[in-house]
Amino acid sequence: MAYSSIIDWVTATWGTPLMERGFYPFDDYNLPYHISMALWNIIGGAIAWLINLLFPGNSLSEWLISPYTNEIFALVLFMVIIFAVAFIAVLISLWEERKVLGRAMDRRGTMIGMMGFLQCVADGLKTFMKDNVYSKKVDEMTYWWTASLVIGTSVLIDCMVPLSSRWFVVNYDAGLLIIMGLYALAPFFILVSGWAQNNKYSLIGGIRAAEMMISYEVPMLIIIASACLLAGSMNIGDIVNAQSEIWFMIPMFVGFVTFVMCATAEAERAPFDLAEAESELVEGWQTEYGGMKWGLIMLADYMRGSVSCGMIVLLFFGGWTIPFVSLDYFLGPDAVDNCLYWLPVPELIFLLKGWFAFFLMIIIRCGVGRVRTDTILNLGWKVFMPLSVLNLMIVLVLLVTGVY
Repeated sequence: MAYSSIIDWVTATWGTPLMERGFYPFDDYNLPYHISMALWNIIGGAIAWLINLLFPGNSLSEWLISPYTNEIFALVLFMVIIFAVAFIAVLISLWEERKVLGRAMDRRGTMIGMMGFLQCVADGLKTFMKDNVYSKKVDEMTYWWTASLVIGTSVLIDCMVPLSSRWFVVNYDAGLLIIMGLYALAPFFILVSGWAQNNKYSLIGGIRAAEMMISYEVPMLIIIASACLLAGSMNIGDIVNAQSEIWFMIPMFVGFVTFVMCATAEAERAPFDLAEAESELVEGWQTEYGGMKWGLIMLADYMRGSVSCGMIVLLFFGGWTIPFVSLDYFLGPDAVDNCLYWLPVPELIFLLKGWFAFFLMIIIRCGVGRVRTDTILNLGWKVFMPLSVLNLMIVLVLLVTGVY
């Protein structure tokens, strides 16, 4: 063997620059992939060194530190890192909601460990310890698959929202449409799930979810089209960069207010939580789900809320940028050579904006009671639809007059 020490095994593939290796899955520099590659070089190199120490001259050790093996395991770690960051961000959102609602109700909110943050962890562990009980009358295959698809698509789209130009899963041009297309699948799965449970309350909750999808998807897509038109591109990075001097919230203020309300409805959050409506439908379409299933579905609900906040940040709050402040030290072409490029400054900027957008949703929940089904439809078709078209007309006027 050519390698004599554990340092040699760990650094066996570090000689070639990251983006110049035989297989690199991204066109641009990707920070979480770089982190995952560095982690696997350490983990895989240590394992290979230990195996070679026990069985000298074996081929498994060399395979573990080969470039293509490193890239395969780096992709696995990459997906774990992306999910872990999205999961922690959602837990912080849940903690934020509990604390803000507590203050709004003149109480302190959750106080279990670290300013109440561990209450989220405790609730998650509690749901996993409960029995897996469900009615014998459900259509089992549909019952299980629809819940799995709701959870799976929610996790997928939450991980697809980029935190910066270096923190992404796929650098796609039609990313907003892909996210919204997957986002729109959840109410359909909820409708089918409500039918499969053979429960009138669940069915009513599923029908209400479908009603909201029809009422609020169209205004949201019109506003997204307006933002793309104003930026001159459907690429998420281009839309963010177009807000380097002024956020789209200012010229598209009508669209901003409309989008916040529609996004709140799409995330099925109060006052638009008619698909659950505990006081009317027990737990709505989630009535027959309990234990771990219910816990994961609630996590998926908050992940869809996180996606809504991410879309607000990308379209109206400038994404990971700050007007008139350069982040080239972290995002520029030579950022990898800087000593502080590992600091997640752009990503933290994006997350802070997302938590602020979620704070707006919490304030709406505090101040507005649940609306009726007919009011939901009237708001969607008679208020938000005309406002979204008005926003599009404002954008066209700005473009025609040369303001943008």
